[in-house]
Amino acid sequence: MGGIPETEIVMVLKSLQDKRKYYRLPEGALLPLESEELQEIITFMNEMGIREGEIKGVQFSLPVVRGLHLTSSDSQSDSVKLSRSFKRLLANMHNPENLDFPIPESLAPVLRDYQQYGFQWLKTLAHYRFGGILADDMGLGKTLQSIAFLLSELPDIRQSGLPALIVAPASLTYNWHNELKKFTPEIKAVIADGSLTERGRILKNAAKADVIITSYPLLRRDVQLYAKKSFHTLILDEAQTIKNHTTQTAQAVMALQARHRFALTGTPVENALEDLWSIFGTVFPGLFPGKKAFHDLPRETIAKRARPFLLRRLKSDVLKELPEKIESLQACELFPEQKKLYVAYLARLKKEALKHLTQDSFGNNNRIKILAGLTRLRQLCCHPALFVDGYEGSSAKFEQLFEVIEECRSSGKRMLVFSQFAEMLGLIGRELGYQGIPYFYLDGQTPVSQRVDLCNQFNEGERDIFLISLKAGGTGLNLTGADTVILYDLWWNPAVEQQAADRAHRIGQKKVVQVIRLVTQGTVEDKMYELQQKKRNLIDEVIQPGQEGLSTLTEQDIREILMI
Repeated sequence: MGGIPETEIVMVLKSLQDKRKYYRLPEGALLPLESEELQEIITFMNEMGIREGEIKGVQFSLPVVRGLHLTSSDSQSDSVKLSRSFKRLLANMHNPENLDFPIPESLAPVLRDYQQYGFQWLKTLAHYRFGGILADDMGLGKTLQSIAFLLSELPDIRQSGLPALIVAPASLTYNWHNELKKFTPEIKAVIADGSLTERGRILKNAAKADVIITSYPLLRRDVQLYAKKSFHTLILDEAQTIKNHTTQTAQAVMALQARHRFALTGTPVENALEDLWSIFGTVFPGLFPGKKAFHDLPRETIAKRARPFLLRRLKSDVLKELPEKIESLQACELFPEQKKLYVAYLARLKKEALKHLTQDSFGNNNRIKILAGLTRLRQLCCHPALFVDGYEGSSAKFEQLFEVIEECRSSGKRMLVFSQFAEMLGLIGRELGYQGIPYFYLDGQTPVSQRVDLCNQFNEGERDIFLISLKAGGTGLNLTGADTVILYDLWWNPAVEQQAADRAHRIGQKKVVQVIRLVTQGTVEDKMYELQQKKRNLIDEVIQPGQEGLSTLTEQDIREILMI
C-alpha cells in the first residue's frame, strides 16, 4: 500500500472488514480489494479476531493470546511477517522443553518423562503469565506435576510472601496434604478447614504457610476472606467442578486473585464446549470472548486457540513408559457425626485392649475380641449404618467413592469395587440404584454357575460397575473388561488386596489398570496401611488362606494400630 496516506490505510482495512470489492481513493481512483495480498491480510485479521473498532491507526495492539495459534509457516506470505521475538514465543509455546527449566533435584528421579514434559509446560506458561488446563487422563500424576511446579517456585513464594492456594473437592484435601508431605516435606502446607474461626485464623496467618489447601464448599462459604488476599499460584483440582460459570462455586473461584492459575481435570469437556469456556474464563480470562461470541466461533478456531494452553495425555499415549498398574491412595476425613461415634468406640476398645495386652497370656480368645473391636472401628470408617441402628447421617468415604465413580464414568472407565463387608456393597448398590446406574454384584452367596456368566457379560461391555466382596472375588475371576479397581476398605494382608487388583490386571488386559485405595485419615485404616507397607516388604509373610486376620497380627501390631 505504498504511497497511500496512513489515514487511508485504516479506511482500506475497514472496507476489507466490510467485504467491499473496491475502495475509492481521495483522487477518485478505485483500489481493488480482491487482490491476493489484500485477501491474505483480511484472512489474517479474521484469524486474529480483530474486531471493528480495534483498528484506530496503522499500529494497534492486540492481546498476544490471539496470535498463539499461528505457526512459523504462517509468516511465509509476503503480506504477513512475524517478528523474531514473536516467532521465539511461538516456538517456546509449541516446544516447552526449549526454555529448559531445571527440575527440582529431589523430584528428578521420581518424575517420568511425560511428567517432566508437563512440568516444563507449566513453567513455560507461568514464565509468560499464561494460565492453562492440565487435562491428563486419570492416574497420570497431575498432582505430582503440580507439586513439582510449586517446589520450583518455592523461593519466589517465600520471597513474595504470597502462598499458593489449592482448591479441591472436600474428599481430596487430605490427599493433597499427604502428597505434599510425601514428595516435598520442605513445603509448609496447611488445610484451611475446621470452624469459621479456625479457618479465619489460618487465612490471617497465610503468609506463614507456603501452600493453603481448601475445598470448593468452604471456599464458597469463605469467599469474602479469600477475595481480599492475593496468591502466588492458584491450582484448581477436579476443575470440572466449575464447568457451569453461573454456580456460586464458579463465581467464588473467579473472585480469587493469583499471579499464576492452573486447572487440573481429567474431563475438561464433560457435556459441552461451554465447560471449557467456563474453566478458561477462570484460569485464563481473555483467551476466549464472551459466551455469545464464543458460541459463534467455529470448533476449529476454539481448538486452535485452546491448544497451547491445554495439555492432555491419555494412558494409551504414554503406555510405553507407564507401569502396567498405577496404584494410588485417596484419603478423606471422617464427617463430624462419624467422628463422635469413632472416638467413643476407640476409647472403649483401647481400655479393653490395654487390659488384655498387660496380661501375660495374650491368647487367641483375647486376640479375637480385639480383632472384633477393630472390625467395628473399620465399619465406622466405611459407614456407621453398618452396625449403628437408626444412623441417619452419611459417611465421608461413601461420598468420596461416588465422586470417584462419577469421574471414572465421565472419562469412560469401567470399575471393580471391592469391599470386605457385603452390607457395605448393599449400601453402595442401593445408592447406584437411586442414581439409575446399572451394576453387577457378586458375593459369597452368588452360585458358581452364575459367577462365570456375570464375568462374561461384564467383559463383553455390559454395565460399567461390578461390586464384589473381597473374599468371594479375590481369586478365580477374570475381569479384564475393567481398567479401574477401587478397594473401598483395606485388608490386613496386602496379598489379599493384590489378588483382588489382579482380577483386572491379568493376561488379556490391554489397558493400564488403576488401583485406588480409599482410606480415612487419622483412623485405624491409616495405621493398617502403614502396617501393610511393612508387611509388603517381608518375603516370609506367606500366609495360609483363612489365617490372614489372626496369625499375622502381633501384639506389637495391635499396639501400633490403636496407638497405645
